[in-house]
Amino acid sequence: MKDKVIALILIIIMLLNFFDVLTDISLGVPFWHIFSESFIVIVSGLGALLLIRDINTRTLNTVKLTQDLAFSDDKLRNVSAEMKNARDEYRRVIQQQFEQWKLTPSEQEVAMLLLKGLSLKEVSAVRNTKEKTVRQQASVIYSKANIEGRHELAAWFLGDFIG
Repeated sequence: MKDKVIALILIIIMLLNFFDVLTDISLGVPFWHIFSESFIVIVSGLGALLLIRDINTRTLNTVKLTQDLAFSDDKLRNVSAEMKNARDEYRRVIQQQFEQWKLTPSEQEVAMLLLKGLSLKEVSAVRNTKEKTVRQQASVIYSKANIEGRHELAAWFLGDFIG
């Protein structure tokens, strides 16, 4: 949202300066003044264009990530009944552990996405939150679980299976 506001401000600056340049040309203002205001028009237009392009790229990446997650969930639905039961039981065990650690619902969601292998940036995109917020939540999760980081979090749940 903040990026869109900045892009809008840059477009407004560009348009206002553009009309000012047109007015200055009709008034016969010195060339150096017209050149400097034209430069502002070009720079603010390019800045807005680059920012809009970046917003679109990030939006497309988020949509793709969301689709990939949905696709993964669909693939998991096609697993045999026995595997589904095992997965559901494992999910319950994970959920119980999250409750023992006294994780909030949002911390549980972050922890589950981390266990699925998503990066902090990907978790923030999926949850539509700031990466800094996800980092703080992950830090709280690790503290409550008395572990050092995401690798220990995964190892905590996989250790019993590996032996």
